[in-house]
Amino acid sequence: MSDDPVAVLLQLAFIAVLYLFLLWVARSSLKDLRRSSARGDGQNRRELVAERAGGAPLIVVEGGGGLRAGAVFAVNGIMTIGRSPQTDVQIDDRFASAQHARVSEQDGLYYLEDMGSTNGTYLNGKRVGSLELLRPEDRFRIGDTEFRYQQ
Repeated sequence: MSDDPVAVLLQLAFIAVLYLFLLWVARSSLKDLRRSSARGDGQNRRELVAERAGGAPLIVVEGGGGLRAGAVFAVNGIMTIGRSPQTDVQIDDRFASAQHARVSEQDGLYYLEDMGSTNGTYLNGKRVGSLELLRPEDRFRIGDTEFRYQQ
């Protein structure tokens, strides 16, 4: 080590910054681990584990959002999707709003609706403006998370 006080101070500052960076990485990792364990290994409340009940339409995860590809969610009336824990399907997607989109039933038909999100909801590559009718095998995207509608 050098006897120059400025050099010593710079070395100590570098070590402090290095420790702060390591602390930040550790906290981020723990936060991600807590989030995935709170969901039950990535499963949301409405994910189907067994056979689908009552012939309800399904939302199938194609990929992204911290969800397992192939995960299936039954649409029973109304389903909300977003980052908030209060949604029916919680996704971990930095481009999604807390309450991003809704799938709802009206007169036996199912519709996709953007709930005023910042980045929009896309159905078959086109931005959703209002209620959009869902047809079997339609694909919709919220941020980097992709879903497929299935009847």
